[in-house]
Amino acid sequence: MNIKEKYEAVIGLEVHAQLLTQTKAYSNDENIYGAAPNTKTSAITLGHPGTLPVSNKKVIEYAVKLGLSVGAKIRKHNEYARKNYFYADLPKGYQITQDTTPICNGGVIEILDEKNKTKKINITRIHMEEDAGKSIHDLDPFNTLIDLNRAGVPLLEIVSEPEIKTGDEAFNYVMEVRKLVRYLDICDGNMEEGSLRCDANISVRIRGESKFGTKVEVKNMNSSRNVKNAIDFEIKRQIEVIENGGQIVHETRGFDAVKGITISQRHKEEANDYRYFPEPDLQPIEITKEYIEQIKKTLPLLPKELNTIYQREYKLSQYDSNLLIEDKETALFFNEICALTNNYKLAANIINGVIKSYLNENGLTITQLDISAKNIANLIDLIEGNQISNTIATSKIFPLLISSKKSPKTIAEENNWIQESDNTILKDLILQALEKYPEKIQEYKNGKKGLIGLFMGEVMKISKGKADPKITNKLLRDILEK
Repeated sequence: MNIKEKYEAVIGLEVHAQLLTQTKAYSNDENIYGAAPNTKTSAITLGHPGTLPVSNKKVIEYAVKLGLSVGAKIRKHNEYARKNYFYADLPKGYQITQDTTPICNGGVIEILDEKNKTKKINITRIHMEEDAGKSIHDLDPFNTLIDLNRAGVPLLEIVSEPEIKTGDEAFNYVMEVRKLVRYLDICDGNMEEGSLRCDANISVRIRGESKFGTKVEVKNMNSSRNVKNAIDFEIKRQIEVIENGGQIVHETRGFDAVKGITISQRHKEEANDYRYFPEPDLQPIEITKEYIEQIKKTLPLLPKELNTIYQREYKLSQYDSNLLIEDKETALFFNEICALTNNYKLAANIINGVIKSYLNENGLTITQLDISAKNIANLIDLIEGNQISNTIATSKIFPLLISSKKSPKTIAEENNWIQESDNTILKDLILQALEKYPEKIQEYKNGKKGLIGLFMGEVMKISKGKADPKITNKLLRDILEK
């Protein structure tokens, strides 16, 4: 057994999702990314004496939506708490959060493990809280600059059970959370902008042991790739420390994405004493069964449900299905096409193939694609009816659909791309092709069946790609076997 196989990692993730509300969690300050520094803050956000926070109803709605989508239990009686700690970009000196009464408990997020099998990661809790401001270290060589626009922005913190085993599983988990909040339209999931951030609690132990090792927390990773890389490095580092006779220190570390290493930031000798106590300025929130049922009715079809439909009803492969549900808008566009055609496989091929290639090459999203679902369905009808080949559809007609408002059939007819399927004409084309290779005909009859490709290629060349491949292939074989 090698050293890596001797140990197993135990990983729990804390994902913070900034919510797409118009205003902040407890004030009417505008919640907007990219505004001039310190222009979206007020006396309430700063916690000035005499000011009172007010709960944002949208935050509660979004928390319930997320809880329902993962199968969590929604708490009826919710209290707010103060989490006290000093930090330069926490203007009040405390954070309004939830301590003993998180709005959601339990639930599951399903991921694919390294063997491509479904694995359930249990959720410990989801709770509501507010964000801190932002410290900027790279604009001034001598000072740290503080932007308080982000202070008070609403967050949902999603805490997983320590059931993740590898960096790849952590990557898949974060991607699933990101996909889910985007489908629910509660967070844009842009990790680069900090609207989805992840902390990882990582320990290692001898494989088969039940006792956890000493935990190290890696903070504020701003991409799913960084989450994977930081965890992979940290697992390797901890194993090496133990194997060399050292001890893991309970600490907080940061991840240097350029060097690919974690760096010690502060040691945690004991558990942090945040002096939690009930928030005196906010009354508890009561969530009724009727309210939960009302929110449940607004939930869209979620990735897990779409995956079931695509694989069981539409008979798509897991690979095709996963590509389609990666992005909500892509799935919606696919659904539009499927309402107009029942050739689901061909629809999936067109979206996952030529459409995604075009979007990637031009830096566009599918909502910016200037082709209707109806025209894609019409294109599929032409292919299904053997009026055009798949190649003509994707390489010739698709580019013209982008620049023209004409239908696929009109484009095909105007450019003389409709396939020839008349048997008499096709036989004539086949005979013309065979006349060029009399010696090859005998070789074919002597058993060199691979020459069928040569003959087909010549027919397609003579017909300028218009000969129906299926009909032509059958006629060609019939003629050669005579």
